[in-house]
Amino acid sequence: MTGILIAGTASDAGKSLVVAGLCRALARRGIDVAPFKAPNMSNNSAGCTDGSEIGRAQYLQAQAAGVEPSSLLNPVLLKPGTDRRAHVVVRGRPAGTLEAGEYATGRVHLAEAAFDAYRELAAAHELIVVEGAGSPAEINLREGDYVNLGLARRFGLPVVVVGDIDRGGVLAALYGTWALVSAADRAHLAGYVVSKFRGDRAVLEPGLAELSRRTGLPCLGVLPWLEEVWIDGEDALDVARWKRAGLAPERPDLVVAVVPLPRISNATDVEALARTRGVRVDMTAAPDACAAADLLVLPGTRATIDDLAWLRARGLDAVVAARHATGRPTLGICGGYEMLARTITDGVESGHADAAGLGVLPVDVRYGTKVTARTTHAWRGLAVPGYEIHHGHVTLAGDAEPFLDGCRVGVTFGTMLHGAFEDQPFADAFLAEVAAHTGSRWTPTPGPAHAAARESMLDAVAAALESHVDLDALVALARAGVVSGEAAHPIGCRMLPHLRGRRGSQ
Repeated sequence: MTGILIAGTASDAGKSLVVAGLCRALARRGIDVAPFKAPNMSNNSAGCTDGSEIGRAQYLQAQAAGVEPSSLLNPVLLKPGTDRRAHVVVRGRPAGTLEAGEYATGRVHLAEAAFDAYRELAAAHELIVVEGAGSPAEINLREGDYVNLGLARRFGLPVVVVGDIDRGGVLAALYGTWALVSAADRAHLAGYVVSKFRGDRAVLEPGLAELSRRTGLPCLGVLPWLEEVWIDGEDALDVARWKRAGLAPERPDLVVAVVPLPRISNATDVEALARTRGVRVDMTAAPDACAAADLLVLPGTRATIDDLAWLRARGLDAVVAARHATGRPTLGICGGYEMLARTITDGVESGHADAAGLGVLPVDVRYGTKVTARTTHAWRGLAVPGYEIHHGHVTLAGDAEPFLDGCRVGVTFGTMLHGAFEDQPFADAFLAEVAAHTGSRWTPTPGPAHAAARESMLDAVAAALESHVDLDALVALARAGVVSGEAAHPIGCRMLPHLRGRRGSQ
């Protein structure tokens, strides 16, 4: 079994991006590569063609590698419903809940499901690029770990640690990771990569040299800050990444307000809108901003009733009612659609028996068997592809016009379909209707479709890795593995000489 595990000094350190870029770069080299993440804690997920559900990051990494997304790539998915409980998905199917106290010890059956999936995946591919979770230095969670060093120990995987220099303290974070883990675990640490670097590499190099001297780990590269890259992430740490990429025009023709629900899920639904020319997408719960926007979006959520209470506490229920009454467009997606209903009966997600919805769409929602599927729906002569992941089953209780798999009354829309805005013809047609109702001058402008833009971003990450990271060394590490408790270092020095002269500034 040939593989390498990409760990991080913390969540959002850049490991998802590095894994995606590695999958694309190695696939270009003709290597049969596949991504893997044992358990993933995320409410951003995607439906696969086999009806399973996996983390959105692993779905994207599969696209980068050119392999069919399936539950093999992410056999355990934990979807937080509260601060102390997560809903468990095993091999793409619902499998109960996991309480906060069980995170430390893990669950044997979850670990075995992950290990079995890794074996099956590794038997089918030449090289597996594994993404860790959080940090391998979370020693309070080491017992029962099957995503970081527990997985590495089980399959003899070398581990490369990614540190985020943008948040500060990267040298301490990398050194602390090395220092905190046990000697047996430390034997699997094979090198490190610095991510999100801006500036003069010469200023950083003395610190890297000293870090390598103290730890014995080689610096395998310094990945520059990639300004225009904002690909699918795992969680809501940064749900408005398009703004830092300069995709938020100051004088937009169309303004979209998206409510950042506490348990927001599939926030990637609105990212395609942020790439649309002349459109500004704001994540905001400010009532005035939500009232003034051309389009208000209530996104998906993993805790519909609890997040609906949060929305009401901020006065946004009155905003939705006023928009509905005055003909200003509102769109609810999945959990957001359920919020627009008359009633919600939920014995699955929250345990609440009944709740009153916002009552602007004539539908009732009852939670039951989970639906996970890729599907296509028609609207205005367009075939609109996407995917559905939901427990809620909607019953139409009054007159309404069909909209995708949901309905509309006036300019209040509801749908269970995720990913619809990634279809450019639909996005253009829907936004044109919004513009017509709000008096906006926005019209569709030719530009790269979201799918093409995502491919371009994957290519950009792969190119950056080729230029700034020693991919030959990474492949050699993967193929050598960890033998007799000692990590193999197929390179002759701790700081790669051919990388020293490179500059990571952008």
